[in-house]
Amino acid sequence: MVMNLTCMKQVIEAADLLESAYVTGRKVKDVLTSRGLREIEVEKIEGEKGSTDFIKVIVPGRNGKMTGGKAPTLGIIGRLGGVGARPAMIGLVSDADGAIVALACALKLADMANGGDVLEGDVIITTHICPNAPTTPHEPVPFMGSPVDIFTILQKEVDGQMDAILSIDATKGNRVIKVEGFAITPTVKDGWILKVSDDLIDIYERVTGKTVAVVPITMQDITPYGTGIYHINSIMQPWLMTSAPVVGVAITAKLPVAGCATGATYITSLEAAARFCIEVAKDYTSGKCKFYDENEFKKILEIFGDMEKLRKIPK
Repeated sequence: MVMNLTCMKQVIEAADLLESAYVTGRKVKDVLTSRGLREIEVEKIEGEKGSTDFIKVIVPGRNGKMTGGKAPTLGIIGRLGGVGARPAMIGLVSDADGAIVALACALKLADMANGGDVLEGDVIITTHICPNAPTTPHEPVPFMGSPVDIFTILQKEVDGQMDAILSIDATKGNRVIKVEGFAITPTVKDGWILKVSDDLIDIYERVTGKTVAVVPITMQDITPYGTGIYHINSIMQPWLMTSAPVVGVAITAKLPVAGCATGATYITSLEAAARFCIEVAKDYTSGKCKFYDENEFKKILEIFGDMEKLRKIPK
């Protein structure tokens, strides 16, 4: 059993921070600022069912775009409906996983930089903070809803400077991927579900000491929300807003767990996922990791054409 828990401190800190009914984007920013991060944006977004605080953090690299360099930029998105479902549920919900891991990554990268370990390229981390999100019916277990329309959130989460994206989401409420820990998806780019990246498999297996677990995403999962079509969850939705390759980092469990369930924050699973994201950030921004084969993708487009019609968002 692998017990390399180098991100545990940051994961626990992020979870503790988000568990409060009074947590706000401003409070999260204050913690990140205290660790030396300066490029932080917080914006309150209003929706039909309430509001949420969107947060974007840029961790500059040694040769990143922020300083005029050419190293690629990795995006880390914490996908969720909300970190809490008050007043229906008290405490941190299972759906908070994406935000916990994303913020733990920001804290870990800040601590690494303070200790002299600066990545080659920039890392942009986005998520949103809502302690009182609504819930929605879903099979086999209820989903967390969001106070703000998903496409409004997606437009904020996806930054044009992201050259590749890890989309982190609690994925415990399903019947098709039941492993303790986390799993990764095949790469999605411009509507094509591509093969699982060999480089990401290598990172997964060195981080976990286990054979890779892969989420069996389908065409339904990459169609836009709002059509009534079944989705495993919203983990792949960021591809709709970008041409960058997107890979999901799914926090999973052996049994279905509702997104609105409390007491279901599995710290060791979140730590492993955070450590995976950090390792991907190291390798991707230094040019050692690819999310997909560019030559093969070019050939796919030449033979079969694009899948742009899948970006059509329902009105």
